[in-house]
Amino acid sequence: MAGIRWPPEDSELSQTRAPSTSDLISDDDRSIAADSWSIKSEYGSTLDDEQRHADASDALSTGTFRAASDYSSSDKEDPDAEVEPSMLGLQSYWDATYADELANFHEHGHSGEIWFGTEVMDIVASWTKKLCIDISEGRLRGPDDGAKHESVEQVGKYLSSWSVLDIGTGNGLLLQELAKQGFSNLTGTDYSEGAIDLARRLADRDGFSNINFLVDDVLETKLERQFQLVMDKGALDAIGLHPDGPLKRIMYWDSVSRLVAPGGILVITSCNSTKDELVQEVDNFNQRRIGVSQDPETPKDQKEASREPPAFRYLSHVQSYPTFMFGGSEGSRVSTVAFLRS
Repeated sequence: MAGIRWPPEDSELSQTRAPSTSDLISDDDRSIAADSWSIKSEYGSTLDDEQRHADASDALSTGTFRAASDYSSSDKEDPDAEVEPSMLGLQSYWDATYADELANFHEHGHSGEIWFGTEVMDIVASWTKKLCIDISEGRLRGPDDGAKHESVEQVGKYLSSWSVLDIGTGNGLLLQELAKQGFSNLTGTDYSEGAIDLARRLADRDGFSNINFLVDDVLETKLERQFQLVMDKGALDAIGLHPDGPLKRIMYWDSVSRLVAPGGILVITSCNSTKDELVQEVDNFNQRRIGVSQDPETPKDQKEASREPPAFRYLSHVQSYPTFMFGGSEGSRVSTVAFLRS
């Protein structure tokens, strides 16, 4: 998993100067990041390679990188892990990307790239629909166990009662797919104004003007309501790629726990974390919440707020993604995991 590369424990290096952005990013990373900058479509990118590399470097230079000494041990889930920052963790990258995608939309009508691809998006939407129906009926089942099919009217009744939030919605196409599945109370947020502008334009063009899109940073959310279903398709991945990724992932769980209503579910789709790693991250979050309520130095008002800490537990995961074997373990390139908010 990409993220932060911890500088070596070298006294001479530490005495000369703090590492700059360019020190933390390798030439290979610059090339890969610049290649991912282009909008891939049948007509190609609107930017040539030289301009894409220049824009990529500009975006990297705007990032604020903390020195390794600024981190406490509690900031790092695995203090021995060697990780590297990535452009995909910077808001400046996404602002520039969606500015390009908006230009492509105006010129060509193109919807932009779909994070993880159309097939994964379709699987996530249909699997989530089945999961929500199962919960509405008070039961859980596998997607292929031969259970009876509900009528269209019954499915609509179940799904219309679910309030849905898609964090890091990007172009909003996942919400469009969920609307096709029968969900109707839909909200998408993204910290990039360009993403929300594109999502709104696409929704209006495609006949989904009922979807609500808002500019909002999940780590500093201004939303004052809770949702029964919160979707995350790549947002946690991008957050983890920020130079302050470990700390921001902790902030992510604190924030998301306030957005998911009790009894609601969080569905995370990731290409950087396996199902087991996501489950472990949730367990770590639960333990941190318990630790806050039991710490004698915690202020009384915080203890009261954490007496019954909001917690998630593993519910289910998509099992239909292709798998491969590596190092004696079986895994897939994409993981989709659902957690129930207690």
